[in-house]
Amino acid sequence: MARARSSTAPRSGRLVFPPATALGSWAITDGSLEALKWVALMLMVGDHVNKYLLHESSASLYALGRMVMPIFGFVLMHNLCRPGALANGLHVRVIKRLAIFGALSTPPFVYLVGWWPLNILVTLLVATLIVFLWERGGTARRLLACTVFLVGGALVEFWWPALLCCLGAWAVLRERTPLRLSLWVLATASLAVINGNFAAIVALPLIWAATRVDLPVPRMRWVFYAFYPAHLTALAALLTLR
Repeated sequence: MARARSSTAPRSGRLVFPPATALGSWAITDGSLEALKWVALMLMVGDHVNKYLLHESSASLYALGRMVMPIFGFVLMHNLCRPGALANGLHVRVIKRLAIFGALSTPPFVYLVGWWPLNILVTLLVATLIVFLWERGGTARRLLACTVFLVGGALVEFWWPALLCCLGAWAVLRERTPLRLSLWVLATASLAVINGNFAAIVALPLIWAATRVDLPVPRMRWVFYAFYPAHLTALAALLTLR
C-alpha cells in the first residue's frame, strides 16, 4: 500500500518517521465515524447503568457493553492515522485532552470503581502515547513506547488487552495485511480474559459496516470528552441519593 508522505517536517528538520498511510479500505467518512462514536457512547451508558444501578442484572446490556472498547480504540486510531496527523501535532493535542478529561473523570470513577484501574480515557491516553513515541521513531523512543505499554497496561482499565486492541487497529489502518488483520482480531479477542466472553469481537464487523456507508452525522468535537466525566458524575450522584 502506498504511503502518503507529509510535506511538513518537525522542528528538528527531520522527516517524520514512519509516514502515515491513507487509511486504505478501512477509511471511514467523518459522519460515519461520528455515528460509530455515538453508538459506542450509548452502549457505554447502557453498560454503566446496568453495572452501577442494576447490579449487572441484564446479560444483554453487559454483552453489548463489551463492544465499546474496540470501537473507541478504532475511532481514536483512525484519527491518529490520518495523513499528516503526526506532523500537525494531533497526537500531542489528543494526549492533552485525554489527560485533562481523564483527570476530571477520576473522582466519580474512584467513587464508582476505586483507585485502580484508571479509567478508560487514561487507557486511550496510554495507547496514544505509545503510538506517538513509535511513530516518532528512533531506538530510544521505541524502547520507551514498549516500557509505556508494559507499565501502563498494569494501571489502566481493561489493561494490556485494551492497549493491544487499540494498537491492532492502528496497525491495520496503517497497512491492511492478512497478518495485521489477524493480530487485530486476536487482540480484540484477548479482551475475553477480562470480559468473560467474546462479545468484543462483534465490534469488528460493525466497524467494517460503518466503512461501507456515509452517514450525515455532524461532528460534535468536545462532546465525547465532556460526556464521559459527566455521565460518571451523574451515576455517582444517583448512587449517593439512593
